[in-house]
Amino acid sequence: MEKYGAASIVVFDYDPNWPAMFEQESRRIKDALGSFALMIEHMGSTAVPGLPSKPIIDLLVGVPSLEEATRRCIEPMKALGYVYIPDYVAWLPGELFFRRGPPGPWTHHVHLMEPSNPRWEAHLVFRDYLRAHPEVARAYANVKRGLANASKDDIEAYRTGKHTFVEETTARARAWKARMQQVGT
Repeated sequence: MEKYGAASIVVFDYDPNWPAMFEQESRRIKDALGSFALMIEHMGSTAVPGLPSKPIIDLLVGVPSLEEATRRCIEPMKALGYVYIPDYVAWLPGELFFRRGPPGPWTHHVHLMEPSNPRWEAHLVFRDYLRAHPEVARAYANVKRGLANASKDDIEAYRTGKHTFVEETTARARAWKARMQQVGT
């Protein structure tokens, strides 16, 4: 069982400071990686106004080459206090994953990947759909709170439990985005 840092999983009410925390961390990462960081997006539940979440700021960092990022980004990220988690490559192929914060609970996650990675689009369309559909965000909050209570400190069970909701919602989000693009053209 993969433990959740040093404590149980807790889903907190939305904190209006989360966007500012993202902006602050985004600037630090941009300063450390320079132009190699093509773009930085706020993703995950803390990026959706009103959505309860584990208080972890998730940052999606786009790079031109993951292979080159492996050589160029790990040390600068470590200098910012991040821990590179190479074991996650089996779970998150095509991505470098970093955590920051005490040895659990973590305060920040960085998902570093090429924007052409299919998960890049999936993360953003899911976020945007939840932002545009508060009723879906509320349903997601209920799923997350129930899983946090049932999973205690088993983060793998928590992630696995969200999978079906996230996959089904992402499929609806892609269809919604396609409709929105058709209307806009």
